Amino acid sequence: MEHEKQGFDERQSLSLILRMIDDTRERVIRNMGTPFLVMGYVTVLSSLAVWFAFERTGDYRWQFLWFAIPAAGLACWGWIARQAPKRAVTSYVDRIVGYIWITFGIVGFLQSMLSIVTHIPILYLMVLLMGLGTALTGLIIRFRGYTLAGLLSAILLAPICLLTEGMDACLAFAAAFVVMMVIPGHIFNYQSNRLKNRKR
Repeated sequence: MEHEKQGFDERQSLSLILRMIDDTRERVIRNMGTPFLVMGYVTVLSSLAVWFAFERTGDYRWQFLWFAIPAAGLACWGWIARQAPKRAVTSYVDRIVGYIWITFGIVGFLQSMLSIVTHIPILYLMVLLMGLGTALTGLIIRFRGYTLAGLLSAILLAPICLLTEGMDACLAFAAAFVVMMVIPGHIFNYQSNRLKNRKR
């Protein structure tokens, strides 16, 4: 009898652990689409705006529109922090994904500042960095869509930005972010909503 009770308690414990893992994974999925969509759309719109404005005027000062991207990133992270429940437990997965994007974001911003005074291929570097960040996020949360989109961007689309001449590189840059962030963001929001409706 004691042995049966112990086995039952172990099964209950295992069931509880698995349920907690599933709940954490679902919460990560729910929160993962929106930042990708915000950053993806802001980057695409900024890229197209810089390309269009320069093509029309030839004025390089339109390059300052790029600063909309880090501004949107900070606003997005602030919004996510405000939306999170005050007593929500931050999981290990949340922290790791956050550390990845903080690291890549800081490196990307510093490289962008460096590109003002040097001739480093900043669009290539940004697609490479963000592609790697996206791929790592996909690996951590076990979603192939982010992993494949990130690797495709880092391996194939980043070199296209490097090889595209002049301001047309902005168009390649915009296309990379559509593939890397916009499309996966919509896919995972769709999957998240479908999962949520199934739970009801």
